[in-house]
Amino acid sequence: MYFYFRAVVMFLVEETQKNIFDQRCIENELWIRNIKVIRKSFKDVFEKASLDSEKKLYIDGEEVAVVYYREGYMPKSYNEQNWEARLLLEKSKAVKCPDIATQLVGTKKVQQELSRPGVLERFLPNEPEAVARLRATFTGLYSLEMDEEGDKMVAIAIADPDRFVLKPQREGGGNNLYGDELKQVLKKIKDSSERTSYILMDKIKALPTLNYLLRAHCPLKISECVSELGIFGVYIRHGQKFVMNKHVGHLLRTKAMEHADGGVAAGVAVLDTPYVI
Repeated sequence: MYFYFRAVVMFLVEETQKNIFDQRCIENELWIRNIKVIRKSFKDVFEKASLDSEKKLYIDGEEVAVVYYREGYMPKSYNEQNWEARLLLEKSKAVKCPDIATQLVGTKKVQQELSRPGVLERFLPNEPEAVARLRATFTGLYSLEMDEEGDKMVAIAIADPDRFVLKPQREGGGNNLYGDELKQVLKKIKDSSERTSYILMDKIKALPTLNYLLRAHCPLKISECVSELGIFGVYIRHGQKFVMNKHVGHLLRTKAMEHADGGVAAGVAVLDTPYVI
């Protein structure tokens, strides 16, 4: 993938980093393999990074093999200088984790578009069984475009807000809207193109279980909980050529039923372990 053993892995981080412990796990594994890790911000990249004639990326005199983004997922992450820094990284020969195309594929809007009839078939031609298996995992996902279908879904959601979740193009937990808050936001933006930055999703009615959640500054008590299972995947491509695409692990997060939304970093959910029967 990148054939220069002295090249480093660059973690692109916020100026003030809060969620760092999982980064340390990755960093330690890289050091065990004699791979150096450096941490730089968008500001550092803008001021110090450069490309040579072969588009190799350098910063502070070190060649960068991999750029691992721990920043750049929120609108507030980007000002004009940060966009320039991102463009420089995208142009470079360094492996991007993720590159801009892969990051966009992970947005809620793309998930919603993939649920449209005929879209999966474009990517899995002549594989109707695979398409059916994938589509069986989808819940209802609806566009809020400025058209008749979008108007219809806005009206349905305002009339029955507890049926849906309103999702912006954001990551990290604590951004989704439910119930009366969903209703009020849609009323406010129903005639504005701002609504197109959201998607509407059927709320998943998960089966609650009883469990104890160990959270900072919270009493230990039995609670009704719901869990969400996430699958870790490794996806590598070189241009249009797939190098690797496979699952490598999982993450189970559990939160009390009283909380509509929020992840581990938001202080609502906890890390959990599946109990396989």
